[in-house]
Amino acid sequence: MSKLLSGIRAEGSVVTHAVMPAPWSIRFADHAPLTMITVLRGGGTLRTPDGGSRPLTVGDTALVRGPQTFHLVSEGFQAPKDAAGLETPEDCRDGKPTEYEISCFTGDSACTAEELSGIHWGSEANATALMVGAYRTSARRHERLLRSLPPVLVVTDDFDTCGWIESAAASAVDQSAGSQAMVDRLLDWSLVCTLRAWFDQAGPAAPGWFRGLSDPIVGPALTAIHTTPGAPWTVAGLAAESRVSRSLFAKRFTAVVGRPPLAYLTESRMHEAEELLTATDLTIAQIAKSLGYADPFGFSAAFKRHRGQSPTAFRATAA
Repeated sequence: MSKLLSGIRAEGSVVTHAVMPAPWSIRFADHAPLTMITVLRGGGTLRTPDGGSRPLTVGDTALVRGPQTFHLVSEGFQAPKDAAGLETPEDCRDGKPTEYEISCFTGDSACTAEELSGIHWGSEANATALMVGAYRTSARRHERLLRSLPPVLVVTDDFDTCGWIESAAASAVDQSAGSQAMVDRLLDWSLVCTLRAWFDQAGPAAPGWFRGLSDPIVGPALTAIHTTPGAPWTVAGLAAESRVSRSLFAKRFTAVVGRPPLAYLTESRMHEAEELLTATDLTIAQIAKSLGYADPFGFSAAFKRHRGQSPTAFRATAA
């Protein structure tokens, strides 16, 4: 898990510190791969594209996978209607509910973090305060991590932590020099903490690889695979890492992780190959050797079998 989480790096993320007196609604229409909402004060109801709803209160952090549009609304919010009785998105500021829209980077246009960050829509003591972070893009390692998450997850933290986050967010948006880097790292830190908390709380819903890390038999083998994916691993060699018999190891690994050890090893190597193909200038032969393949031909065949195209074609497409 450390390797997956250590790869989280936001670049040009958008973090908004919003304070809103009720009633209000936010329409998230930026199609971001991942949006993180932390309720610092007050609360609201998260309305998801599938028609579901979930209340968010102080200390809750919600992670919402994109790219569908979703809403967060205050208690008592009623969307304004037009003459035909249909909901309309325009502002209704004269004592009526207000709908805000976070639609910052669609198509080829993009706003800066400074243009969106620091929006301060109210200051009443009973107003809702949020920190909203949106990842503009997701790297290969991000995508692997996102695929292991549900469409929406919510984690609850203590109030003291929320107060620290609000202070840090306000500081980040008030700074000019280095503010984007500060915003990116703040979002990374919050996301890693949220994911670790959710993995700990999720139980059977957590990814198999996470459950396996805490398993006394599976854990040592998973650590070995992710630490040195290019080693000439066999089932017997991985069982030796766990200090159990080959048959016991294979049975336990499959039950906990959801796939046999060598199938998991190959899949891990393919994920690593994707990252090396897109993030480095290493040759196919160098990548093959680093992942434990005797020659680039064997690696290319395995990659095409698992990803549907050759490493060279994959790299060209990604570029």
